[in-house]
Formats: sequence, C-alpha cells, structure tokens
Amino acid sequence: MTRWQLYVRLVRLHRPIGILLLWWPTAWALLIASDGWPAWYPLFAFTLGTVLMRSAGCAINDYADRDFDRHVERTRDRPLTSGRIRAWEAVVVFVVLSLLSALLVLPFNRLTWVLAIAGAFLAASYPFTKRFLAIPQAYLGIAFGFGIPMSFAAIQGELPPVSWVLLMANVCWAIAYDTEYAMVDRDDDLRIGIRTAAITFGRYDVAAVMTCYLLTLSLLGYAGRLAGMGVLFWLGLGAAGLVAVHHYRLIRTRSRDGCFKAFNHNNWFGFAVFAGMFAHYLARDL
Repeated sequence: MTRWQLYVRLVRLHRPIGILLLWWPTAWALLIASDGWPAWYPLFAFTLGTVLMRSAGCAINDYADRDFDRHVERTRDRPLTSGRIRAWEAVVVFVVLSLLSALLVLPFNRLTWVLAIAGAFLAASYPFTKRFLAIPQAYLGIAFGFGIPMSFAAIQGELPPVSWVLLMANVCWAIAYDTEYAMVDRDDDLRIGIRTAAITFGRYDVAAVMTCYLLTLSLLGYAGRLAGMGVLFWLGLGAAGLVAVHHYRLIRTRSRDGCFKAFNHNNWFGFAVFAGMFAHYLARDL
C-alpha cells in the first residue's frame, strides 16, 4: 500500500458505516432544529465535521488500542497495529483532523464552540474507557451523539428539551449496535481484558440489545411528539422497528457473521428515522 492508502485505512474511510452512524443522529437534530430545512452552511459544516471527527476518533482509537489489537483476530492487520504506521503518526492525524473540524464551528456562537471542545474531549477519551467502564458503549453514544446538542446550539442558540431526548435515544441506540459489534470480538476481549457491554450483559446480551432498541424507539417517539411530528414520522419509526426485528434474527444465535451483519445494517435504522422526519416536513410544506 502507498502511505496515503495506509492513512485511509487508519481513519477507516474504506468503511463508511461509522460515518453514517455518526451522521444520522446529527441529521435528525439538524432537521428538527431548523424546522425541516437547515441552511446550507450548518448542513455543510456538520456533514464535513462528521467525516473529520469520525476519522479522528478512529486514529486515536487505534493509538489507544495498539497493544490490544494485535491479539484480536479482526484488528491485528490494522496499519498501526501491524507496524506500518507509527504511534506518533496516529496522534498527529487525530490532532490535525480535530483542528480542521474546529475551524468549521468558528462562524457559530459561543455555545457551539464550548460544545465542540467537549465533543473533542469525548472523542479522544472514549477509547480509554474500555479499560474501566462496564458499558463503554454508553460513553460512545454520548460521543457519537454530540452532533445533536451542537446542531441545536448552532441553529437555535440553545438546548431545548428535545435535544436531550434525542441524545438519550442515541445513547440507547449506540449501546444496541455497538454491543452487536462487541459480540463479534467477545472471546478475544475476554482473553486480553477489554471491557465491553457484550461481556457485561453476558448471556442476556441479545435481550439487552433488543431492550435498547425498544428504548431508542420510545425516546425517538417522544422526541417526535415534542417536535410535533405527524403520521409519516411514525411510519419511519415503524420501519426502524422492523429493522431492529431483523437484527434480532441475525444475532439470536450469536454467530460472528450474524452480529457483524447486524452492526453494519444499523445504517438502515438511522436512515428510516431520518426518512420519516424528512417526509413529515416535506409533506407539511408542499
């Protein structure tokens, strides 16, 4: 591989599912905060910021896990773990991408700047929580959902109750999909001492994932009521519920392939919710 190809793999641009899981909650917030039609710059800034911060998070994650990843079948060939990229390079990539992302929020208000600093801290610290938190996926949900309060701050200049409900929904969703992801590596994680929700939930892992999906849908429904959503939104939420049912079919046997497919399929869960919201605003304003 060329040097640039190694960097692309370091920040996982060849696997966009992480960008999508970060983008959908931000897109939900942008729609609601702008009453359906975000201005061009917030849409541009938060879209590019999502790509930059997810990429930065991958770089710092590989730096933090460099001594663990070589013992995990799925991650042992990552550029940093395999020695093709040095540890200091990953840190530099994280810093550069974070600074580029910070430039995007300069036109916004002070509240957005404060939240951006907090978001950068969450992204940098998340990889280390796997050493001591029983369910680090909850911390991931806050980090991955921080585009929600930032969107409301940038557009409305405040954080209304619906923003916190959406953030709580994203925390539950992140626990669901990242537990599916952790179920793939459970045997390796047990051996090397990493803490994950899949290990904490134990034999109740499937039930816990489905409970988190139910909580996610319930909180999204409450957010929809606060935002005055109509029937098209509820149809989108119903479609997301069907996606969650499909995931149960994939993970109930706890096979590696099934759990990994379910994790990747969460893009359609996020899209279904977004489609319902967008259809509501589009139908209302036609």
